[in-house]
Amino acid sequence: MTDLATRPAPPLLARAAPALLGYAAVRALGLVTLAVWSAARDRSAYTLLAARWDSLWYVRVADLGYGYEVRLPNGDVHSNLAFFPLLPWLERAVSAVTSLAYADAGLVVSTLASLAAAWGIFAVADHVYGRRTGVCAVLLWAVLPVGIVQSMAYTESLFTALAAWALYAVLTGRWVTAGTLAALAGLTRPVGLAVAVAVWAAVLAPSLAGDRSTVEPDGAPLWRRALGMLLAPLGAAGYVLWVGHHTGRGPLGYLDVQAGWRNGFDGGYAFARFVAGTFTSFPSALAGVGLVLGVALVIWLYVAGVRQRQPLPLPVYTGVVVALALGASGYFGSKPRLLMPAFPLLLPLARALAALRTTRSGTVLGGIAVASALYGAFWLSGSGPP
Repeated sequence: MTDLATRPAPPLLARAAPALLGYAAVRALGLVTLAVWSAARDRSAYTLLAARWDSLWYVRVADLGYGYEVRLPNGDVHSNLAFFPLLPWLERAVSAVTSLAYADAGLVVSTLASLAAAWGIFAVADHVYGRRTGVCAVLLWAVLPVGIVQSMAYTESLFTALAAWALYAVLTGRWVTAGTLAALAGLTRPVGLAVAVAVWAAVLAPSLAGDRSTVEPDGAPLWRRALGMLLAPLGAAGYVLWVGHHTGRGPLGYLDVQAGWRNGFDGGYAFARFVAGTFTSFPSALAGVGLVLGVALVIWLYVAGVRQRQPLPLPVYTGVVVALALGASGYFGSKPRLLMPAFPLLLPLARALAALRTTRSGTVLGGIAVASALYGAFWLSGSGPP
């Protein structure tokens, strides 16, 4: 792992400014493209960003609290208990301070969280590989094909911000901060488990390696690590247990709620069947080829990160995010979005880009940004949820 003997301060805005300015430019390009695309089709870009799909469920939680559900003709029950509470809480808080509607407050939270996420990604990459890699990592995250979700009133930006800064806190030996941020990540999405596991792995690794000291390398007492471990899972565990109590179904009640959405974890069996089914006809087979190549790319990037000796918390976190995303048994079209928080996957590519001349890497990223903006507008304007 990264040496924790020193605790550098979080990178100042001046150091992160190129990454943040570049990120803002990419997001602005995506939003302008979406606005033009939507106007040409007599649709509302605002509705797509703040008032459809999951955004509506979060607003309903902010407005009315939990307990709302929809019963479908096939007997499925969609309950808003499936949605973790931190984003609705923040929407309610911003609305109370600014008098904005909850949907507008969600966009404010998402915008600020996306900038915090970009800064956190820069902080992690800069700490491990240097400033140029940090800038490239942020820009790669911005130009993801589904990067438009970073500007929606969804939880991806908020969760990524909490996860990135939690990982940075781990890498710099700030255990209580890491545990607190991990707990907040656990109140944002079920995949908050990944952040808690990364904290636990970082804390336990020295002990498993035979280090029995009672202090950290910088002389801080070991109780800080223990407190970080204790705090890390409290958010996710607390909400899941509350749902079980609220529904009267015990500790596994949240799984029943997810089952009502036909969502669960089967290790990727249902996803594999879905991919195989695309090869039964043409042109759906082309989509199948794209899915296979996409999964292969994710696996290759993960292996590359491990071979480049990323600090232990990064592959642990990434591995759990990828496993939960690819192993989920429903909402196959949402898997690219679910993989978005796995930003350490981008570090091998960021290192390669950082080794190029600035003009060349800028040209590559600029071209991808344009393609991403066009694809994001097309994708978000589709009939299904992202």
